[in-house]
Amino acid sequence: MNLKNKQEIIKQYGKNEKDSGSTAVQVALMSQKISELTEHLKSNQKDFATKRGLLMMVGKRKRLLSYLKSQNLDEYRELIKKLGIRG
Repeated sequence: MNLKNKQEIIKQYGKNEKDSGSTAVQVALMSQKISELTEHLKSNQKDFATKRGLLMMVGKRKRLLSYLKSQNLDEYRELIKKLGIRG
């Protein structure tokens, strides 16, 4: 993920251009990283360090989504719809 992509995600999901710490932005950035690592692991099945990092990121994203759900259910539903996660 390069700086331009990161700034676009922050602009799209944040309240303003400098809002990189809100839960929605963190989940969106993490989802982007997860998709990139998933693609990497498709061609490098034996990269166990990356697999461990991916699993840790998925767990952290799950905790952030749980927090967001408890704080603001409408924002949670909108975010998972935009990101296309949680089937």
